[in-house]
Amino acid sequence: MPKMKTNRSAAKRFEKTGSGKFRRRRKNLRHILTKKNAKRKRRLGKATLVDRTNESAVRRLLPYV
Repeated sequence: MPKMKTNRSAAKRFEKTGSGKFRRRRKNLRHILTKKNAKRKRRLGKATLVDRTNESAVRRLLPYV
């Protein structure tokens, strides 16, 4: 069986943590920032973990990470 290919777009978006979970960036911090308050923008700048329901999908995209 041939080697699986890593999805390169996913490889740039997700990284594995020490505990085996996946870290991702939050959405909504690229434009239309004037209506968002400072607290919200600050929170959006911080990374978060991929939800448990989507973790298996990310794991399939990144077989060797």
